[in-house]
Order: sequence, then C-alpha cells, then structure tokens
Amino acid sequence: MLRKDLLRVSRRGGGYQPEFVGPDQESLAARVIGCYQGHVDQPRHQLNDSLTDIERESEDFKLVRGLAKLVDDDAMWEVQSELNPRRTREAVFTASEAVGVVTEAEREQALQQAADQLSSTLKAVEQSMYADREQNEVLVELGRQWAPGDLLDQYNLSLAQTALFDAREVRIRSADPKRIISAVKRLRLVYEIRKLPEAERRTVAGTDREIVVTGPDALFRRTRRYGTRFGRLLRTVVGTGEWRLTATIDDRGTDRTLELDNEDLSLPDADPVTEVGYDSDVERDFATRFESLDLDWDLLREPDAIEAGEYVVIPDFAFDWKHSDFRVYFEIMGFWTPEYVEKKLARLNAIEDIEMLVAVDESLGAGEEIETRNHRAIPYTGQVSVKDVRNALREYEETLVAAASESVPTELTPEQSVVTISEVAAEYGVSESAIEDKEFPNHQRVGRTLVVPGVLGELAAEIEAGMRFEAADERLAAAGIEDASAALNALGYRVEWEGLGGGIVREK
Repeated sequence: MLRKDLLRVSRRGGGYQPEFVGPDQESLAARVIGCYQGHVDQPRHQLNDSLTDIERESEDFKLVRGLAKLVDDDAMWEVQSELNPRRTREAVFTASEAVGVVTEAEREQALQQAADQLSSTLKAVEQSMYADREQNEVLVELGRQWAPGDLLDQYNLSLAQTALFDAREVRIRSADPKRIISAVKRLRLVYEIRKLPEAERRTVAGTDREIVVTGPDALFRRTRRYGTRFGRLLRTVVGTGEWRLTATIDDRGTDRTLELDNEDLSLPDADPVTEVGYDSDVERDFATRFESLDLDWDLLREPDAIEAGEYVVIPDFAFDWKHSDFRVYFEIMGFWTPEYVEKKLARLNAIEDIEMLVAVDESLGAGEEIETRNHRAIPYTGQVSVKDVRNALREYEETLVAAASESVPTELTPEQSVVTISEVAAEYGVSESAIEDKEFPNHQRVGRTLVVPGVLGELAAEIEAGMRFEAADERLAAAGIEDASAALNALGYRVEWEGLGGGIVREK
C-alpha cells in the first residue's frame, strides 16, 4: 500500500476514482527504477537528490514518490560505518565539552581527541558520527528486479488499496466467490454474504451472491492492522478473473462511491505480498488444539454455505461425526462493532434446522441472545476452550451413539478368532461406544480385543511363569493380541518389571 499522502483520486461527478496510470507512464517508471539502480552503494541523500530532479521534471510529484516508495519497500539499506555511531557521538560530545568548541580549529581538536580515545582516525570519526541517520544509510541491494510495466501494475493496485483504507464497506461480485470468502476468513475481516435479487443476477459471471465486507472506517475501533488486511483482500479479488467491486468511501465526512472491475487492475508479475494466516489467530489456535485430541469428529474449515433468509452464512468450522452423516457448525465471533453483533444475531436467527455452536467473546455480551436463537453459546476470553466445545459435542454424541446402538444386535458373533473392538465397530459403521454394552457370547474381552477361549487356551500352554516379558509379548502379538498386559492378566499372570531392561512373567 501507499502512504495516505500519496493517494491520487478524482472526485469528478461526486465519485471517488483512483487516478490509475497506463503504458504512457512506462518511461517515468523506468527513470525511477534506473535512479535506484544507479545509486547502489551510495547514501540515501544522494538518491533523494536525484529523485527530486525527476519530480521537478514530472507533471505529478505524487506519482514519482509513489513509484519510488514501491521500489524502496523492497530495497535493502545498511548503516556502513567504521565505528559505532552512538559511541562515536558520545566520545565527540565529551571531547567538545572539555575543549569548549567555538572555532573550526577547536572543533578539529575535539574530533582528534575523540579519535585518539577510540583508537581511530579523525576521518573515521567524522564519517561515523552520523552514519546511522536515515539520509546517510547506504543502498546495498534493490531486492525485486522491477520491469516498468510491472511497477505500474503494482502502483495501480497499491493506489486502489490505499483508497479502500477509508471504506465503510465493500461489495464484491466475482466469478470465484469461494476464493474471496476463503481470503476474507483468512484475513479475519468482518463480512456477510447476500443473495442477489433475481433482477441483479448474472451481471458478473452469473453469480447469485454478493460478498459485503465491512471496511476499516466502519469499525467501532479503527485499527491500521485491520485496514492493511482489508487492502490485501484486493489482490485476491483481482486474481479471480471477472469481478466487480463497489465501495462506500468516507471522504472526510462525505460518503462517495468507488467502483472497480477487472478492466481496471492487473496483478503485477512479481511475488505477492504474503497474506495473513492463522498462526496467531483464535481459529488457528483452536483448530490445532482440537485436532490433537483425535476425537470421533472431523474438523472441517470453511464448510458449505448455510441459507439465512436473504443472506448466506459460512461458519468458521464444521464438526463431522465420523460414523454417520451428521454435522455441527461452529462459528467464532471475532472483530466486532455493535452493528456487526446485531447483524450476526439476525443471521443466526434466520438459520433453521441446523446444529450450531457459537463461541462468543465475553466482552460482546451476546451469549444469552445466541442461546435464545436455539444455538449453543460458548463464552471465551482470549482463546476458545476446547474442553467447553468437547462437552457441547458430547451431548450430540450421546444421542448419536444411542441411535447407532439400537441398530446393532444385542449379541455379536464376529467370525474372527481375534478381533479388536474398533474393527467390530467399523464393520457396523458405528463408534466404539455404540457396541460397548453388547454381548459377545463366543469371545472373551481382553482389554480392547475380543478373543475366543481356544486361542487363550493355546497361549496358556505356551506362556509360563519365569518367561521374559519380551518373549511372551512376541507370542501374544503373533496371535493378534496387542495389549500384552491385559492378555497376561486374563491368563493369570503379572509382570515383574526390572527397570528399563524389561521384565519377568510371574503368577498373580
């Protein structure tokens, strides 16, 4: 993005349109790029002098500064100094106080004293004293190798991003709405999806939905971080092919309309700005902790859309029960304004016949209202409690397990001589909990394994007191029994452990 002071927009006709540049400005872009290339290994103040000359010869100094800002963002600058600038200044100021500098000769005397103190030369002291000032930093590398056309494309994109920083809301129609929604959620922006009236459909790639994103200027507490994320969304929009964007801009207290489409902007042929991920977000933290539990629920990010009256809602997550076609949606209420909370509650109220959990920040004070809309509210502060979510899901599990258990016979007779509880559950397509209370007349339970008595009799003849545990474990594993401790217990043995070196099988 560009700085606000470099924004160039036209307000003709009451609109608010960025003043984009075209191929006719490639020569100017080439001069700016060449200016940087010619000043590698030179201090910033020399580069700035040359850029000032270009500004004076150009019709628009803001355009020159905007192009230079984009090149400068990728450039690498260094403080090049023989001595530490801060220590050098301290030595010079101390010497100056002792000498009492008034004349040029006294100045040189103070500098020489400082040089002696630092075991250096007068020239090195003079060069190092202010080497860390920005104007004296040295350009060491350009970073990105810009082509004039790519720089102009990046300038147009950055100009539009800066213009959108003052947006109250943005309405987007795109040939790839799912990609935009994914980016919106990844960037943690406040949004909603509106179903278009029949008369407005097929205006952009036949889409029947409009994505409405709340802009930085509409937030209860405006933050630069949100505004930067908001601007980054435009890159994703531009990359979706056919699209149209309409924004309401707060232009110093006056609402103006900004309109863009795929004819206005192109993605530059350069590495994109890295978009914000989930690494430090509430959602990412919750997903990581939940998936580590290995429950009977699959966690799905960005599930299917849910109808909510004239709008569409895409919750943050969905929990899919692994043993049947059952889904619970999960929404985490993040960025907020009073209007946002009101809209969110209205959308939840319009959702019917859907199981929904809503994690709501306690500062919102909206938990009771969510409960009245037949959705389970889970209050949180800082991070969502996995335990609270787990407890909420357990209520569904009880119903699901009971229903599945009714579909399974009271007595089960697996054909295998040795089979695990999980394998039997998978055969019937239910959870292990659904067969916990079943009878197995032909098998004996050995831990989580079912074993016919004949197999246990054979093992009883092969295993005897005094055997090394490792040898007994090998024979049990050969029979298909993984839980050696439970099997030995069923045979009347225990293990006498000998530290980390193993153990001996003993009679109980």
